[in-house]
Amino acid sequence: MSLEVQDLTVEIDGRRVVDGISFSVPDGARVGIIGESGSGKSLTALAILGLLPDRASSSGSVRWNGREILGLPDGELAELRGDEIGIVFQEPRTALNPIRTVGRQIAESIRIHEGPSKRDAAARAVAEASRVALPDPERIVGRYPHQLSGGQRQRVAIAMALACRPRLLIADEPTTALDVTIQAEILELLLSLARDDGMSLVFITHDLAVLSQIASHGVVLEHGRVVEAGPVSQLLSAPTSVVTRELLRDATATLWRPEGRSDASGPWGEASEGGAP
Repeated sequence: MSLEVQDLTVEIDGRRVVDGISFSVPDGARVGIIGESGSGKSLTALAILGLLPDRASSSGSVRWNGREILGLPDGELAELRGDEIGIVFQEPRTALNPIRTVGRQIAESIRIHEGPSKRDAAARAVAEASRVALPDPERIVGRYPHQLSGGQRQRVAIAMALACRPRLLIADEPTTALDVTIQAEILELLLSLARDDGMSLVFITHDLAVLSQIASHGVVLEHGRVVEAGPVSQLLSAPTSVVTRELLRDATATLWRPEGRSDASGPWGEASEGGAP
């Protein structure tokens, strides 16, 4: 399945904040959307999934596997979210319900989309917690979000997003609030899960160093517009826009590399040796 975004615009109180963005995500590809704060990255993700705030409106086209989904009724979009398209937000503390155990929250997504019994869904929640490498999953599913570390909460959010094996994951700056060591672990986890599931990935970030590790193709935004797009290797070696050059200058140094790979900038839309596309 593929995602095609054409001339996407978002207005908030009559002010255009996303201005004619177009990009595509072929089946199994990893695409990064990068820009500074306020560039329209997160609003683009929210518009794709119909999660914009009430005072915002969108236009253009968002096609998922050939089907127009921009403007679909909430009920139809709710069926897509979590089932075919998953999303992980930047701060899991706000995405998770503080008065429900994390196991119940993982199981809820499974029950909504697949309809198993409560007991079977609870068992699946333990399995999903194990899949995202949460320690002692049988015990941890009985805990509440505030009882977990930031990295553990983000793993729970990933487990919720991927429990029903969506074909596309949108990750909206999922490592920004984490320290460097935990950030590397979460990035490795996302790559591993994408590879195992054959899943497409849209990864949103402000850090070109992070983008270079997880995406093969990048879309650079400034003030809601695309200023440059192309293979990440090209953005790193021969940036054409001032914005990309500034992002390259500000990129944080990292020694992390996906397991088994020396270069994460593999060919656009194709699997490179040792990793997912």
